[in-house]
Amino acid sequence: MTEIRGLRPEQVRSVAVLTGAGVSAESGVPTFRGEGGLWRNYRAEDLATPQAFRRDPALVWEWYDWRRGLVGGCQPNAAHETLAEMEEAFPDLTLVTQNVDGLHRLAGSRKVLELHGNIWRLRCTRGCRPNWEDRRVPLPAIPPMCPDCGALARPDVVWFGESLPRRELEAAFDAAGRCQLMLVVGTSAVVQPAASLPVMALDRGAYVVEVNPQPTPLSALVDEAIRARAAQALPGWWRAWRAGRSN
Repeated sequence: MTEIRGLRPEQVRSVAVLTGAGVSAESGVPTFRGEGGLWRNYRAEDLATPQAFRRDPALVWEWYDWRRGLVGGCQPNAAHETLAEMEEAFPDLTLVTQNVDGLHRLAGSRKVLELHGNIWRLRCTRGCRPNWEDRRVPLPAIPPMCPDCGALARPDVVWFGESLPRRELEAAFDAAGRCQLMLVVGTSAVVQPAASLPVMALDRGAYVVEVNPQPTPLSALVDEAIRARAAQALPGWWRAWRAGRSN
């Protein structure tokens, strides 16, 4: 590994990672917003809301069932696998993701904070039980019901107009505030509050690396900006860093 601001690699103990849609896109996970994001003439913004679910839960669940079918055919790519490998190399690595596909966990990462939830988890609308996961298992019915109380279940994701989960958000800011190294991978770094995480890390003196094929508002601030796709660039960066070679 190379040195980071005078620290030898073995002295780097705390690492934070922020990932976005760019990581999952390389696994074939489609984008469900913007151009090409229509489903039966509905936009994601029309369906991923509490109001839409109250109005027509079956319609919302049909959309999520379709999405789950597409995402279920995707596998982790080299970027997911590299981040899982990095978790084994550092005593304290926290992976914060804005993705809901669960691919980081499937790749082997364990210390994952899913800021926007997980498309494979369900939540009882009465709150009678902890959230449960049924990854790659077909839904028993549309809409599905809570197996304990029989109430309607909803996807355990953050919809438009909802707040991010407080516990995960606080843990993410804690990780950004204490890390010595932060990777910002496959995200435009403009959506708040996640966009504040690398800024906090920079303010606290962390070395921040951005991996993104396009410049972002963060690019001018970071210590190192790699203009390439995550699955292409991240494995090579990690190998070079471990080997003590400069990029």
